[in-house]
Amino acid sequence: MNEAETRAELIDPKLKDSGWGVIEDTKVLREHHITIGKIQIGGVRGKPLIADYVLTYKNQKLAVVEAKSDELLVGEGVAQAKNYAGKLNTSFAYSSNGNEIYEMNMKTGEEKVVTRFPTPGELWGRIFAEQNNWLDTFNAIPFEDIGGTKPLRFYQEIAVNKAMSAIAERRDRILLTLATGTGKTFIAFQIAWKLFYSRWNLQNN
Repeated sequence: MNEAETRAELIDPKLKDSGWGVIEDTKVLREHHITIGKIQIGGVRGKPLIADYVLTYKNQKLAVVEAKSDELLVGEGVAQAKNYAGKLNTSFAYSSNGNEIYEMNMKTGEEKVVTRFPTPGELWGRIFAEQNNWLDTFNAIPFEDIGGTKPLRFYQEIAVNKAMSAIAERRDRILLTLATGTGKTFIAFQIAWKLFYSRWNLQNN
C-alpha cells in the first residue's frame, strides 16, 4: 500500500481504537500545517512543514504521528516525527507504517516500539502527572481565532501555553521574548483571554 492507503486502512483505525477523535475533547488533525514555508528569493515560499497527524486533547497538542507506507520500515518516519514534535513542542512523537508504532518521549528521550497508540487519558496522565486545577481550567478555554480567520502560529501557541503554565504554578514573574513582527500583541491578547474567561485574579489564584 502507498502512504495514503496505509493511513486510511491501518493507522486511522488504530487511532480510533485508542479513542482519538472518538472520546470527547479529542481531535485528530490530519495533514496539519506547522509552517507555511520560508520566503525565498523572488518572494516564492519554500516547502511547508506538514505533520501527517497531530493528536489533541482538551485543546492541547499532545503528540505528532508521522505515517509511512507499510512497505517501509517504521524507522523511516522517526526523524520527521521528532522534527515536527520539536516545532510544536509536543511531549510525544510517533512513527508508524501501520504495522508497527514507534514511540518517542521528547522530554525523557526514551524510545520504543509499542503495540498500540495510548489513549487520550493515558497520554494526558503521562504529560501532566501532577494535578493543577488552574492549568486544567486554562486548557479548557479554546484560543480565540476570530472565527477561524486568525489561527495561532505554532510558536505563538507555545508561548501562550508556557505563560499559562507559569501562572498556574503561581510564578511571580514571566518574560516572553520574541522578534519584531512575531505577534506579541496577539499572544498577550490570548493570555488575557484565558485569564478573563477562567475568572482568574491575583486574589484567588
